[in-house]
Amino acid sequence: MPTVSVDKADLYERLGRSYTTEEFDHLCFEFGIELDEDTTEEVEEAIKKGLPAERPQLKIEIPANRYDLLCIEGISRALRIFLEKDPATQYKLVPPADGKLVTMQITKETGLIRPYAAAAILRNVRFTPRSYASFIDLQEKLHQNICRRRSLVSMGTHDLDTIQAPFKYTARPPRDIKFVPLGKSESYDAETLFSVYEAEKSHLAKYLHIVQDSPVYPVIYDKDGILLSMPPIINSEHSKITLNTRNIFMEITATDETKLNIVTNILATMFSEYAEEPFTIEPVRIILADGTERVTPDISVRKTTARASYINSCTGTNLSAEEISKLLCRMSLEATVSKTDPDTLAVEIPTTRPDILHECDIMEDAAIAFGFNNLPKTFPATSTVAQPLAVSKLSDLIRRECAMAGWVEVLPLILCSHEENFAWLNRTDDGTQVVKLANPKTLEYQVVRTTLLPGLLKTIRENKVHPLPIRIFETSDVVVKDKTVERQARNIRKAAAVWCNKTAGFEVVHGLLDRLMAMLEVPRIGNADKNSTIGYYLKEVEDPTFFPGRAANIYYRSPASVTRTDSDGKPTSFVSEDLNIGILGILHPSVLQNFEISYPCSALEFTLEPFLTEIRSVWDDDVE
Repeated sequence: MPTVSVDKADLYERLGRSYTTEEFDHLCFEFGIELDEDTTEEVEEAIKKGLPAERPQLKIEIPANRYDLLCIEGISRALRIFLEKDPATQYKLVPPADGKLVTMQITKETGLIRPYAAAAILRNVRFTPRSYASFIDLQEKLHQNICRRRSLVSMGTHDLDTIQAPFKYTARPPRDIKFVPLGKSESYDAETLFSVYEAEKSHLAKYLHIVQDSPVYPVIYDKDGILLSMPPIINSEHSKITLNTRNIFMEITATDETKLNIVTNILATMFSEYAEEPFTIEPVRIILADGTERVTPDISVRKTTARASYINSCTGTNLSAEEISKLLCRMSLEATVSKTDPDTLAVEIPTTRPDILHECDIMEDAAIAFGFNNLPKTFPATSTVAQPLAVSKLSDLIRRECAMAGWVEVLPLILCSHEENFAWLNRTDDGTQVVKLANPKTLEYQVVRTTLLPGLLKTIRENKVHPLPIRIFETSDVVVKDKTVERQARNIRKAAAVWCNKTAGFEVVHGLLDRLMAMLEVPRIGNADKNSTIGYYLKEVEDPTFFPGRAANIYYRSPASVTRTDSDGKPTSFVSEDLNIGILGILHPSVLQNFEISYPCSALEFTLEPFLTEIRSVWDDDVE
């Protein structure tokens, strides 16, 4: 959840009264946010010691989808409405007196890199140092939150009095882009500027990858060819806003049109209160690449309906539609009772509440306004007794047996790098099994593991200081692609163990396998015995993960694969292929070298899922 720091005295002034820490904490709880910290004591302590100190701050945690609460303006506005000190804020689009809107043209070249754009203007703004800082901070919080570190959306704000409309949003090769970037005193082309940011280790360097591999970079020019911005990286020094700025031009570019509209509306509405006529915004005409036009921002309310009966059934209350409408008004939602159906509420959702997506969201707001502590407490009408899933119960049995045998359970992450899952185990990726993350944040978490071995080997690597032998196990899920299911992937529950010592210890992991199978009441059988009942057997195999001649597949023969005969001795079913459920063996030295392990290791890994349908005598009859 995002944490927003606001000036304590400024917030209380906006709310019209002062609060004790306990009182404000209670107000936050009632509204559905949380007071994380009050720095008053720290500031007072610093002042006593003669140290420089900022004004006391309140650090408030807000829900991740409440973008309208990312600044003090939004928080104070919402709390005043919640406390019924103000009605829901009405935002207005006010065109220029001559009726001619400022225009911004989008060229077709932007389709190669960042195709969407919007804009808005705030006129006759009056900033104070604190409101100016809040304006900058809101942009940064939006960039880190809904904008996904500028990859989906980025915004720039400019002093409109230093530039000339109309504006043009286009894309050009980096060598053709030359301007003085914000905070610099000399002109750079885009390619050189990127090198400068990388050399300086600037905070902007983490955004360069968004456009760096593109043949063209997005840019915005004014009528005179002056560059305003190179989104999503940096604005121009020429049009930077200051405390003395009176007219603000806001441009927003994006790869996602829905998030573009949300960010445009939040940025414009939050600071429209500083306009000469509060809560007014001047729209901008956007000319799209295909010649069509639209006006931004679109701050019209969204209309929907909610049922009083639904809200009452979810909250356990017995409120009338009129009472619910009053509760919703405290949450900035305008609600009126339908004239044709007394159970239906016509709800108007303001542009600042993109988090309202469904009737259940309206119900939640009604419950917040009513007070969660005030909701009636009722005993459930039915009682049920929970029991574990079959796979969970089987996993617990495996864990218990391994632990009693002296093995230590580990819980590594289910994500790993592609190399750890394949190359480090001397395996190749055929593209049919592994689920890859579309946008991994680090090289360490690129894929969902298809084997438990990397996690176990990394655990040994990080615990070299422990005395030998190291014997660890894990019983958990791996994930593989499966086009036969709706989600295109499925989980497989596996058990695995690794023994690390001065000697290989193949007999140790073999003994663990025998013990687990004995616990599951699965006897060992010969692989040539085709008439044997249920059982398991080993068969030598060559696997690049294991030392040559020191590995074996584990085969499981279920009752369904055993030949059966009638009273005359004639077969009534035929032997099917035995199931290959896993492998055990001594790990190859190159695998150990990849994981930086200097002692020999033996490993065991097998799937538990075949036992779920075949083994019934191991657990209670009610496992289903």
